[in-house]
Amino acid sequence: MYTLTYESQANPKLTNNDIEKILVTAQNFNSQNGITGCLIFYMGKFIQILEGPKETVLELYKNIEKDDRHSKIKMFSEDDITERNFPDWGMAYYPIDEKAMGYAEFEQFKRNLMLLADLSKPTNVTAILFWKKMKLLLSLPPKKV
Repeated sequence: MYTLTYESQANPKLTNNDIEKILVTAQNFNSQNGITGCLIFYMGKFIQILEGPKETVLELYKNIEKDDRHSKIKMFSEDDITERNFPDWGMAYYPIDEKAMGYAEFEQFKRNLMLLADLSKPTNVTAILFWKKMKLLLSLPPKKV
């Protein structure tokens, strides 16, 4: 088995509806192909970790690199693994959008995600880096509109 994690910049014209469509497509593909992981979207950035059969994960990543719904795609870690860190997550998705939530709800959601990161027990460097990168991104203040 294999895992990789990457970050990218969302196309500024991407809507929440577009992201929901991406999620549905990803969940269907992933469940049929033994892929698990987590996708986080915050302040116009994506961070994603994928786990599964190496050839399938790499092929999926090649398709992700060609997708014009985001740019500046950068893989920052990959590993061969013996166990999954997200075994029951077809594809978790955290739509952190300060404009769609009240401030208190938004801050609580970020705290919950930080707690999830603190409580996770990553078993490989890629999962560790995914959570560290996620925490770094969430520590940035929201952009002023």
